[in-house]
Amino acid sequence: MKIEINERSTDIAQGTRLHQLQEQVKPGADLVILNGFPVSADQLLAEGDRVVFIRRGEQPGADELEALMAARHTPGVHAKIKRATVGIAGCGGLGSAVAIALARIGVGHLVIADFDVVEPSNLNRQQYFVDQIGLPKVEALHENLARINPYVRITRHFERLTPDNIPDRFGRVDVMVEAFDGADQKAMLAQTFLSRVPGKALVMGSGMAGFGPSNTVVTQRAASNLYLVGDGETAARPGEGLMAPRVGIAAHHQANAVLRLLLGEIPA
Repeated sequence: MKIEINERSTDIAQGTRLHQLQEQVKPGADLVILNGFPVSADQLLAEGDRVVFIRRGEQPGADELEALMAARHTPGVHAKIKRATVGIAGCGGLGSAVAIALARIGVGHLVIADFDVVEPSNLNRQQYFVDQIGLPKVEALHENLARINPYVRITRHFERLTPDNIPDRFGRVDVMVEAFDGADQKAMLAQTFLSRVPGKALVMGSGMAGFGPSNTVVTQRAASNLYLVGDGETAARPGEGLMAPRVGIAAHHQANAVLRLLLGEIPA
């Protein structure tokens, strides 16, 4: 019968047990993941099972690392999202966190765009480091993503997005993420993308400033191919700033909406 061992299709004998296979494949493995969940008890393996063996502290080879990174995924997810391309307009608090979440789950290709550089006031919520101050955000984010998951392809555009260049930069994405600060920028991107790149889903953010309740940040389907994340109210303004917890909640709502769109769990 066929199962997957560390993401490779393998034939094993009917009646093979988990611990028996462990001794054959990786003696001394101290973490065994079966169908996305760590297990310790021995059990009979079945057709289509997905098994990953890991020895803690061991640095895996390049041919094995990608499989081990996807070990905790639900079976079947990695193969689907590895083929996907996602665009991210803006690499600030939302965009940098969305990009990192999508890189960690193994989205195959990210297209990122931003005209700005990293500066100290970004560091309270954006996914950068002190030694990256002064770097273009797209370059700093590319550097960080490559350290997290070297198997994700990154296309970066260090420029201001306009109605003239958005269709060219993002015309071939499967899902688009809006991660701008200003309402005018958000409106421009939405109008341009939805009219010039028809049939592709757009995930936007609106309302995540301050330190209000977490549960007021929600994901809603606003139109046939438009999803809106946030509380729709709390824009940044004097007396109400942007802070990592609530911005991060919104960013991960966006990333999860992207994942669900790519997997067909919600309609595009």
